[in-house]
Amino acid sequence: MLDDRRVEEEKAARKSQSNSSGYAQAMKLSSEFIAGVLVGAGIGWVADQWLGTAPLGLIVFLLLGFAAGVLNVLRSAGVVEQPGSKGTSKEDVHKNRPD
Repeated sequence: MLDDRRVEEEKAARKSQSNSSGYAQAMKLSSEFIAGVLVGAGIGWVADQWLGTAPLGLIVFLLLGFAAGVLNVLRSAGVVEQPGSKGTSKEDVHKNRPD
């Protein structure tokens, strides 16, 4: 009876840990995306104020910030490889492929 309760508590602890790590990953990904958009908008706004090109800089840098945010999310999720990391290129795959 005591062993059954201990097993149930361990299962509950593992489930709680997996849920909290999922929330942490979601918060990390969403904050990276929002940061990219806000930084892009901020740079665009400052460029507009400095150069006097009213909405053009904001629009351009907002779109660039959006793209940077998406790229950061994809890198964090492991879909896109980090720059400078070692990977296999298409040429390496074809060179090492047995014929």
